[in-house]
Amino acid sequence: MASTLESYQIDLIEKAMSVNALKFGSFTLKSGRISPYFFNAGLLSTGPILAALSGAYAATIAGALTSSSNPLPKFDVLFGPAYKGIPFAASTALVLYTQHDISVGFAYDRKEAKDHGEGGVMVGVPVAGKRVVILDDVMTSGKAVRGAIETVQKAGGQVVGVVQALDREEVGQDGVSSTVHDVEELVGAGHVKAILRMQDLLLWLENNGMKEELAAMRDYREKYGLQ
Repeated sequence: MASTLESYQIDLIEKAMSVNALKFGSFTLKSGRISPYFFNAGLLSTGPILAALSGAYAATIAGALTSSSNPLPKFDVLFGPAYKGIPFAASTALVLYTQHDISVGFAYDRKEAKDHGEGGVMVGVPVAGKRVVILDDVMTSGKAVRGAIETVQKAGGQVVGVVQALDREEVGQDGVSSTVHDVEELVGAGHVKAILRMQDLLLWLENNGMKEELAAMRDYREKYGLQ
């Protein structure tokens, strides 16, 4: 576990909690597991929170590009899957340029193909022949991100990485598999990054004296966490 949190991680946790996008308690997941926390990126929908999220995405990407361990490959386009991913990709591309001097385009898809105008399902910078990084909120089964990878590939792009807002760091229903590892088989080993991991939430709870929530999180990680 990391010994300290970055300021952008703390800012995102606190702002997400302020609008109940991140909650601690007892929540039944689609998998049937009873989780002591829940993350809903759809509630990250105000200016201050979007600024915190895009700043955190951008800082994570900038750091990953220069990391000495499994660096994120250089890329050309950020892809935000419809619908939640659209503002995430647009705002992150802006922050990458204004704060990190990294210039990339952004693109997104439509849920239904347009049959007039420019047509098709893709909007934004063309991805054909380009290296693409997908922004995701949180992976569960990985179905959504696999669909995004397929969409980009059908448009001629090469997906070289995925950046999540939150990595739950837990095993699948079989008790062994990991969605992150499965997706890395498609985009490259070590190329799935995250702003926050479950271990970061544990550290934040510890630093803020939330003992009951911390105990519940540790119990959950003991049952379902990646070893």
